[in-house]
Amino acid sequence: MSAFVFPDLIADGFVYSTDRARLDVPYIHQYLSERSYWAQHIPLEIVQRSIDNSLCFGIYHNGKQVGFARLTTDYATFGYLGDVFVDEAYRGRGLSKQLMQYIFEAEPLQGFRRMVLVTSDAQGLYSQYGFQPLDHPERYMEVRRTNVYKKPD
Repeated sequence: MSAFVFPDLIADGFVYSTDRARLDVPYIHQYLSERSYWAQHIPLEIVQRSIDNSLCFGIYHNGKQVGFARLTTDYATFGYLGDVFVDEAYRGRGLSKQLMQYIFEAEPLQGFRRMVLVTSDAQGLYSQYGFQPLDHPERYMEVRRTNVYKKPD
């Protein structure tokens, strides 16, 4: 569990927060399992475990969660940014940009040597915050299991 809680940011009527008590886990699960392209069919228990072991960021409007991001990190040198989303009904308002700024301005995350993410469609957003294609992709390796959450027919 994260020892870090950052001050909330309030901007244009939206609250950005790392307060775990605010997270709407059923909503996050529903979005990831039914609406994301990367975590289709993910079980609730796996979402809960991923939240329990990550630094989580929520976006809220009138008390309702409308966005999320999760940073898996050692809080010293490295972070993997994943499960980033803004609800479709709230897109086009700059919330993703504000969320990225909130993440990147967090004091405990300033000394990282490396932060990585994987995206198939948001390179334009993330490049604005310093993400770029791998300098040496031949050095990176992965174990990739597609459709790991899908139940057999």
